[in-house]
Amino acid sequence: MKDKAIGVFDSGVGGLTCAKELLKLVPNENMIYLGDTARMPYGVNTKETLVGYTNDDVDFLQRRDVKLIVVACGTVSSNVPANQIKNLSVPYIDVISPTISAAVKATKNKKIGIIATPATIKSGSFEQRLKMFDKDIEIVSQGCPQLVTLVQDGYIDEDNFVTNNVCKEYLAPIKAFGVDTLILGCTHFPIISKIIQNIMGDDVKLIDAGYETALEVKKVLKTLNLERTKPRDLVEYYVTSEPENFDQVANIFLGDGSNAKAILRDIKD
Repeated sequence: MKDKAIGVFDSGVGGLTCAKELLKLVPNENMIYLGDTARMPYGVNTKETLVGYTNDDVDFLQRRDVKLIVVACGTVSSNVPANQIKNLSVPYIDVISPTISAAVKATKNKKIGIIATPATIKSGSFEQRLKMFDKDIEIVSQGCPQLVTLVQDGYIDEDNFVTNNVCKEYLAPIKAFGVDTLILGCTHFPIISKIIQNIMGDDVKLIDAGYETALEVKKVLKTLNLERTKPRDLVEYYVTSEPENFDQVANIFLGDGSNAKAILRDIKD
């Protein structure tokens, strides 16, 4: 069981923010990554549709005999609890709880901003959990539908004119609210964290859902005695469409000579 891979899934490249940290934080662990690029973005879909997509993603990874599944997608984490996944047979970790915990610890003025997909914002999941931690926290939320597509299409350079302008528009009301902490509630967003940080200013702490989730995975592996002791010998990336686009963004973001090359598969394979 310990030698089985960790399964990670997202609608596209966003989950790489979590995968990148997992590769560093648990260096012995094998990993199988699924980007459901044929059906991205997830954040514009109904909850019913998201439940169906999530079950497909989980089935895909369980057919590859993973030992744990990481939902590296804020939209799925916010809308599809584990009890709505059929035949789930392994531990299942989403991005909400570790991200909320980090944000509550980080804020000093109790003003927290959230940027995510429209479906995540509509669900209210981040807001509800924050209030459970501290009812006095003030929250401002912003759905950012264009950002997922911009990141997925490779508009990720720090000086990219289009992405900078879109971010400025989305972030203006959050900046005006005076937050000192900003949750990047979609795992695509840390890929453009330099742009977001430049706009918000150095006094605002960015909470990276991918990083915080990777830390949680490390804890869970230890708690459940699932840590692999042998050196890593498998990292696979699967996509359901356009592997070339995925490879381009993945290799820029992962860096370090990762040479990520996605394998094209139908979600039912």
